Amino acid sequence: MKELIKALVEAYGPSGSEEQVRAVVTQHIEGRVSDLRTDALGNLIATVRGTGGGKRIMLAAHMDEIGLIASFVDEKGFVRFNPVGGLRVETLVGGRVRFANGLRGVIGAEQKGVNGMPTMEQLFIDVGARSKATCPVQVGDMACMDRDFVDLGERLVAKAMDDRIACAVLVQTLLDLGPTPHDISFVFTVQEEVGLRGAQTSAYGVDAELGVAVDVTMTGDTPEARTMAVALGDGPAIKVKDSGMLAHQGVRRWLVDTAKQAGLPYQLEVLPGGTTDGRAMQTTRAGIPVGVISVPCRYVHTPSEMVDYGDVQNCVKLLVAALSGPIVL
Repeated sequence: MKELIKALVEAYGPSGSEEQVRAVVTQHIEGRVSDLRTDALGNLIATVRGTGGGKRIMLAAHMDEIGLIASFVDEKGFVRFNPVGGLRVETLVGGRVRFANGLRGVIGAEQKGVNGMPTMEQLFIDVGARSKATCPVQVGDMACMDRDFVDLGERLVAKAMDDRIACAVLVQTLLDLGPTPHDISFVFTVQEEVGLRGAQTSAYGVDAELGVAVDVTMTGDTPEARTMAVALGDGPAIKVKDSGMLAHQGVRRWLVDTAKQAGLPYQLEVLPGGTTDGRAMQTTRAGIPVGVISVPCRYVHTPSEMVDYGDVQNCVKLLVAALSGPIVL
């Protein structure tokens, strides 16, 4: 599974430019599903038909990552930018970025003052150009962070674990899943980082009876971290609440009971800030019961997000177990 994860996390794919990620997913699942299509917004929807008597289920993981968009090129060829999603200024200075065409650059900051953190407006991208005329970047060009996948054995580090690690979980779940009574739509969504847009449109089109989003969540296991009962290596986190949704109690119980019956480790998650595709799924049409399975992740929205490989594998096992039999909420 690590080769799949590496291919996904190293792909270029800021919000609205998820084509490379969609191609990687398609390569791994093509021929293994009943139907495979890309909708108008760019969501990839892979459907597995069940044996009958089950539910229509939507599983969602978003393909996009946070990024940058060029907003101005000055006379010396330095590129100003705006964030695409939730960039954190303190992680950017000195970082490298990669544009869709493979062009790379370095993020610098204005040398104003002696102390203090620069603002986003004081940052720029240096692509090595001598002037505006020789700068290959145009206004509107997007970039993502440029970092290789790092395998530390039990721990994995990459620029886009949020949310490519969940895309990997969905792909592996699809490949490992045996006979199921349910019709399941595995949906790889777009533009989550800028407002859950792909989940909103795809959930309306899929018209499921039950939904589960898979995403990352923060942890409370680093020195002087905020108090949070989630740690790397302690299993998938089953969401109770975040700032955008309350997980459906029946879905939460179903996932917890499945973990207990399968002998899988799990944690309960209360996330103080942030939300997932689950919020958009939960409020589609007349509303459906939705839960969220989260992969614990350190350093979310930085160029070096870290997850535990055992947690990832147990997410797959939990989903396979949950989808293999009847569901009573």
